Amino acid sequence: MLIEPILAKALLIGARVGMLMVFAPLLGSQAISRRVKAGLTLALTVLLYPAYIGNPGSLLAGNWFALFFGELIVGLLIGLSMQVVFESVLMAGEIMGFQLGFTLENVIDPTTQVEIPVLSTFSQSISLLIFLQLNAHYWVLRALAYSFEILPPGKVNAAPRAAASLLNAAGGIFWVGVQMAAPILVVTFLTDVALSYVSRAATQFPVIFAGISIKDLLGMAVLGVCIGFWPGILGHDFHEAARLMERLFALCR
Repeated sequence: MLIEPILAKALLIGARVGMLMVFAPLLGSQAISRRVKAGLTLALTVLLYPAYIGNPGSLLAGNWFALFFGELIVGLLIGLSMQVVFESVLMAGEIMGFQLGFTLENVIDPTTQVEIPVLSTFSQSISLLIFLQLNAHYWVLRALAYSFEILPPGKVNAAPRAAASLLNAAGGIFWVGVQMAAPILVVTFLTDVALSYVSRAATQFPVIFAGISIKDLLGMAVLGVCIGFWPGILGHDFHEAARLMERLFALCR
């Protein structure tokens, strides 16, 4: 029947788009309702339908599970590639919050609906604004459209090398987070050293009480300066994430 090939194509395209809607930054946020996500998935499926150049007959022949799983893998790779950058920023916020004593001050993260330290939420919000300002969300959609060109439905090979490459990129989350939090780490360390000398020279000085306020003020001042450099840093990281997508597509061919 004519309807069966059409539904087969739509199913494969929708699987790839739907997995992207679950894991991609911004699009996968729990702050976006399920109805909106379903509508976006349907709209993108319709728009990308002409990009399907494969033969859906293989789906109807019985190996639909392998094809469907391959499409899920592609959507997962696209979403996680960009999500790695946001996890790095979240790690930086965790480190800065620990150094400044904000680990007990939690707020609800609007993207995940869970409690995380306030500086982690602040850092993630700033990174999301930079993500939108750089139009990096368009890069994700372009990568999705490009994936149908380089990895047509039914031609996806879930190679272990692709998983290893993604895990290797995820392994850099802690390192990138430490790099972004490095100015705060240096300032708090020097402050602790200076306060230790002050406590020895003036034993009556309330180092424990004054030290927290001094570290917070210096840390916030340094953070305010460092945020000005974040667009350049995150822009480079987003470009690297886009290159990672291309490498993963090549490994899955």
